[in-house]
Amino acid sequence: MGTAVSTIVKDPAPDIADKRSGPPAAARRRGRRDNLAGYLFMAPWIAGFLLLTAGPMAASLYFAFTDYNLFDSPRWIGFDNFERMLDDPRWQKSVEVTAKYVVIGTPLKLLLALGVALLLAQSRRGQAFYRAAFYAPSLIGASVSVGFVWRALFSDDAAVDRTQSFLGLDVGGWVGNPDWVLYSLVALTVWQFGAPMVIFLAGLKQVPKELYEAAEVDGAGPFRRFWSITLPMISPVLFFNVLLETIHSFQIFGSAYVVSNATCGPADATLVYTCYLYQKGFKEAQMGFASAMAWMLLLAVALVTVVLFWSQKRWVHYEEASR
Repeated sequence: MGTAVSTIVKDPAPDIADKRSGPPAAARRRGRRDNLAGYLFMAPWIAGFLLLTAGPMAASLYFAFTDYNLFDSPRWIGFDNFERMLDDPRWQKSVEVTAKYVVIGTPLKLLLALGVALLLAQSRRGQAFYRAAFYAPSLIGASVSVGFVWRALFSDDAAVDRTQSFLGLDVGGWVGNPDWVLYSLVALTVWQFGAPMVIFLAGLKQVPKELYEAAEVDGAGPFRRFWSITLPMISPVLFFNVLLETIHSFQIFGSAYVVSNATCGPADATLVYTCYLYQKGFKEAQMGFASAMAWMLLLAVALVTVVLFWSQKRWVHYEEASR
């Protein structure tokens, strides 16, 4: 009897020891093979990130503190590029033009996208066609060919000029007018409202219809329902679009470069930040100065992003937070 009891007590010990010793060797080898396969599949992305993103970023950070002209070896000069930048009138002009473009173009684009999304959220015939038609400009708007078409539309005696003359407005072609050429770029970015429109439409589809029905029973009109129900419910989507489109607006280059015929003019009227960066880096071979400009742009975008994330606590309503 004593032997049997001791046997019963001692038998679980080997099992506990086996569990503490970890999985068998075959399982460990299989896990290593799975990890190796995963790293092999990730290798192209890792290589691309190191060679095309992380490597150039590290190099540009070093060049930002050097005098580098693409032909001679970089010469360390410390913060001289940043000091020159802040004293450069054309750099200040590029900041002004870019800020004006962001402040005017981004809200107009989002307002148009939200308005069209509200119309498309209603059930009607041909809805799929309208969605595709409104989204199409977002696919082709960034191409160089559209930039040439836009330049032709807003040139002297072109379609826009003739339409203005027919309406009694003697403004002339926008492309050659320093007071109006930037607004042609704003019109181009507003025309590409398809991407934020689709995101707004997805957010509108998630708003419960019961909320609208209850508000209508209480006597709330269309504007009141939009202000008290639609906007709060889609505020996370609105925040996402504001953040994305603001960052995208800071990066404008192709349309400004093509519409201005590679001059960023006339009279520096379309001298957006990236256009001036391109001129300093590749036309004047001041790559150190251009690298410093690039990092200043990164810091500016990061600062705007931090401000937007900080402000979201006041106007963005998340469903999880309300529970």
